[in-house]
Amino acid sequence: MTRNHAYIIVRLIAIICFTILFVFSALWIFSISYPFWIAALLVWMFYPLVKVFQDKWRLPKGLAVFIVLIISLAVVAGVVTGLVFLIIFGTRRMVELLPDWIQTATMNAQTFFNEKLLPLWQKFGQMLSDFSPEQQNTLQGGIAKFGTRLAESITEQAQSLAEGLTQLLVVIPTFIISFVFIFVAFYFIGKDWEKLLAGARNSLPNNIIDKFHEFKNILRTRVLGFIRAQFILMFIASFIVYIGISILGVEHRLTIAIIVGVAELLPYFGSGTILIPWFIYMFITGNIGMGVGLAIVYAVTFAVRQSIEPKILSTSMNISALAALISLFVGIKLFGVFGVFLGPLLLIVLIVFMDIGLVEELRRFILYGFKDKRHS
Repeated sequence: MTRNHAYIIVRLIAIICFTILFVFSALWIFSISYPFWIAALLVWMFYPLVKVFQDKWRLPKGLAVFIVLIISLAVVAGVVTGLVFLIIFGTRRMVELLPDWIQTATMNAQTFFNEKLLPLWQKFGQMLSDFSPEQQNTLQGGIAKFGTRLAESITEQAQSLAEGLTQLLVVIPTFIISFVFIFVAFYFIGKDWEKLLAGARNSLPNNIIDKFHEFKNILRTRVLGFIRAQFILMFIASFIVYIGISILGVEHRLTIAIIVGVAELLPYFGSGTILIPWFIYMFITGNIGMGVGLAIVYAVTFAVRQSIEPKILSTSMNISALAALISLFVGIKLFGVFGVFLGPLLLIVLIVFMDIGLVEELRRFILYGFKDKRHS
């Protein structure tokens, strides 16, 4: 190994260590100050609207920021209200149908018990009488142990559910407090936004500011492409479900198709959060034809999404289908179900770093240090 190779390895290790330290430091800083970063991001998104109110309508800056803050809150409230309306509509519909569902499910369960389970139990009792006392005790002990473990498992799941609900009760006040801080920070950051930007420009080198502007412009294009891809997938899922349940003769099919399309935003499960319980219920209630039809609709929706998602992501974000597929897989492995969103977003950030030349500059630094390639 030459001295130059040793320097390359040292610089590579230094870059890796610095990256890890930077990521952990950024995560720690964000964890203790995230309301202000979220407020700054919202100001950056809505500040052009502030300029419209300030320049065209000649409003004072503080009033313009306050109006934009109210508008942004109205947009968020409208989205939340729409989701709540859909939940209330679905809940009311379920409450109307629930008594019939319970009655039908009870009758089918009783029929299943009388015709299937009871004869099996009688045959099992006859078989048990043929065993020796030792075999009967062993079998009964095994059954008792299985029952005990099953009860313990159910108890653990119930405790986990109770702990989750308790944590939710703790999170809600924290969320409200954070929202208040975001609300107040939005106003004050919006009022001083240009001063803050001027201070950043004066304190940072020009090359870093130029890279930041390139990163901002390219990231905006990539993120908009990612959002556009999600809406395309939602539309395709809604269309497939609408056609499928129309063939099956389901009522309120347009509303159901829209709800299933929105469910596609849920990580990993997607439309299955609605369609899977639905066709399972149809099987339980004895409506085998409807259950099979809904299962086919879900299978087609799932297969189409899995086959076209990488292509749509690659087209919308201008990346290769293989890279989009790898980002989905790696995201799921690293972050679980939320990796469906985080994986492509991290890929977007990496691609933006490559677009602005940051990756190439790091490669040159690792290979040649602070010297230019031509003088190495």
